[in-house]
Amino acid sequence: MQGRLLVLLALLLAGAARAAPADTLHVGSKRFTESYILGEVLAQTAAPHARVEHLQGLGNTAIVLAALQAGRIDVYPEYLGTIDLEILKHTQAAPLEQIRRELAAMGLGVAAPLGFNNTYALATRGGADGLTKLSELAAQPRLRFGLSHEFIGRADGWPGLAKRYGLPQQPEGLDHGIAYEALMQRQVDVIDIYSTDAKIRQYGLRVLEDDRAYFPRYDAVLLYRLDAAERFPAAWKAITQLEGRISAADMIAMNAAAEIDGQNFANVARDWLAAHKPLAAGAPPADAGKAVQAASMRDGLLAKIFDKNLWPLTRQHVTLVLVAVLLACVVGIPLGVLAAALPRLRQVVLGLTGVLQTVPSLALLALLIPLLGMIGTAPALVALVVYALLPIVRNTCTGLLQVPAGLRLAAQALGLRPMQRLLHVELPLALPVILAGVKTAAVMSVGTATIAAFIGAGGYGERITIGLALNDNAMLLAGAIPAALLALLTQAVFELLERLASRGRAASQRV
Repeated sequence: MQGRLLVLLALLLAGAARAAPADTLHVGSKRFTESYILGEVLAQTAAPHARVEHLQGLGNTAIVLAALQAGRIDVYPEYLGTIDLEILKHTQAAPLEQIRRELAAMGLGVAAPLGFNNTYALATRGGADGLTKLSELAAQPRLRFGLSHEFIGRADGWPGLAKRYGLPQQPEGLDHGIAYEALMQRQVDVIDIYSTDAKIRQYGLRVLEDDRAYFPRYDAVLLYRLDAAERFPAAWKAITQLEGRISAADMIAMNAAAEIDGQNFANVARDWLAAHKPLAAGAPPADAGKAVQAASMRDGLLAKIFDKNLWPLTRQHVTLVLVAVLLACVVGIPLGVLAAALPRLRQVVLGLTGVLQTVPSLALLALLIPLLGMIGTAPALVALVVYALLPIVRNTCTGLLQVPAGLRLAAQALGLRPMQRLLHVELPLALPVILAGVKTAAVMSVGTATIAAFIGAGGYGERITIGLALNDNAMLLAGAIPAALLALLTQAVFELLERLASRGRAASQRV
């Protein structure tokens, strides 16, 4: 039975880890509004010519680039300055031909400049201290900087900016989706922005002049796998016709439609394509693939919870949790048995599983992506198994140690071998305690599985990432509430199993 379970789990992992289907053009996007929209524009443009799947909101540059190199996606919208300084690690702007040569050595290419420059900038409230230039920030050490996590860590972001301008401030990490509200609520004084952000005009912010010319140009382009153009010639031809067609004004208007007017990303892209014929003629929506579309911000909470994506997201989330907990049991119960049987190894095993659980989830995912060479379900499952191990190992060990010594001696007197005593006496007696550990692991996994959306593994986290990108509290709740209900349901199921196990144990003791 255990052998069959291991084979089944191996097949599940193999299915989760397999490469993206070769007959589908996979479009990626990062986790901010503009990238979501541009990803939809690409997907809908290619949809008449190929089967398309849009993997939305995969995370920051490192994660999306890893997905591209691993073949999980074929193309995504990127910015020339990011490719130049962040991906290729140049210390200063390089010619386009040099960038193309270096990317070609990685099996990648850059194409179709879309027509607008979305550079980084810093902004303050309209009347904040009369600041107009970045160089004036050095004389204001008490200003509170709230910068996106990626900007803080990028080579072309905060480290170089602080050095160029001699800035003494220590920035706090802040998700880009909530930065504008934090600024207007005076929780921070300076934020990083993209020059095509719609909220600059909405909130009347002052964009500080880059008077020492630190930021390079960030022309929107397509970063793609070189083999994608060969595998999807018709779709690629349609995509390259986007070159030069999206102006800065167009992009600001599309961002405003999503962030201010509350339209979903698919509709924003569809409306732009419809207004720029003949490119969009007959273009179907991008949900021909498996893309999860956000409901309109104007929709109520119930409409967002019970939209058409509820069942697919639930299926993805439950599958992640179920497979992760099963794998954690396969690994964790033997480790717990080992810890109970060998006192010298007990603290080592428990300490190691405890240390693994302290690793931040996003950091663990970032480490697993290059190690496994992929994004999606496989690294998400590995991370969930790691976090589920501790309660299973600890409770297995504790349950076995609590088996009365008299019962152990009685089993030994009956001539049972050590493995027979373990399988027929000790593990059944320890089962209620073990189930309590599995319950804890399962409930924790329901919550932790929301991070899977950051690397394209789906689940309720899809709604949470979209809610963060749009600062849409209803969308955040539309992801959080089903996850909480699933956690409560999981706990109730395990409590029922625990009661049944306790009754069985009591009955066996009476006999």
